[in-house]
Amino acid sequence: MGYLEWLAAALEELASGDKLVASALAGFFVAFTTTAGAVPVFLTKRESALKMDVELSFAAGLMLVASFTSLILPGVRAAGFAPVAVGIALGVAAIHVLDRLVPHEHTFKGYEGPPEMRRVQRKVWLLALAVIIHNFPEGISVGVTIAYSIPLGVATAIAIGIQDIPEGWAVALPVAKIRGRVIGFLVGALSGLSETAMAVAAALFFNLFSWLLPVGMGFAGGAMLYVTLKEVIPEIYREGVSELRVTLGLLAGFYVMLLLDSML
Repeated sequence: MGYLEWLAAALEELASGDKLVASALAGFFVAFTTTAGAVPVFLTKRESALKMDVELSFAAGLMLVASFTSLILPGVRAAGFAPVAVGIALGVAAIHVLDRLVPHEHTFKGYEGPPEMRRVQRKVWLLALAVIIHNFPEGISVGVTIAYSIPLGVATAIAIGIQDIPEGWAVALPVAKIRGRVIGFLVGALSGLSETAMAVAAALFFNLFSWLLPVGMGFAGGAMLYVTLKEVIPEIYREGVSELRVTLGLLAGFYVMLLLDSML
């Protein structure tokens, strides 16, 4: 038995086979890694947020592969193309609507949302809202994959947990620049807990409505694809960065997620 298989078996035993409990444990794992990623905010210069191109490109590679190997392809194998395709469209639409209607601030791209809200919200809360929008599909992905298969959910939680380390750092540092290191750290930790809440909510919903699980897998996969392709990749390939460095980071994320998936 490989290490990941042992870990999946241990989680299933710890949860006594209850997928809701397993989703909570997996959700707390990603919250822990996000919080751990926010810790260096106390040790690094605030400008370090501008030097995270490789880390964020690595996260994009993980998310891109995980959306297919953990969600879309298993859903298609289980229920065929149509329900998963509907889910993908719904996931893309949901995050697109959130992106347009909820005011939020990106580290590099700046403000997005209704123009009239630009001056109403404080920038620190705009940053926090951006994190919640981006963590929404990640948390759902953990819950949905746990509802489908605990071993697959473990691989997904590990992959998302790994990419949440630099994400926690990237979240905490810009907020720290505006409101101080403690607030920056707390917002980073809160972003991880939002994933836990989403993971449990998704697992609960798809345990109750298991016939919708293929649609849910497509929904989570589509949401992750939207965030990765529309939000993360444009940020890492912005003007002035080394395209070779971020491309290598992206490929490294690809390989790590493929390895995790193959090990299970």
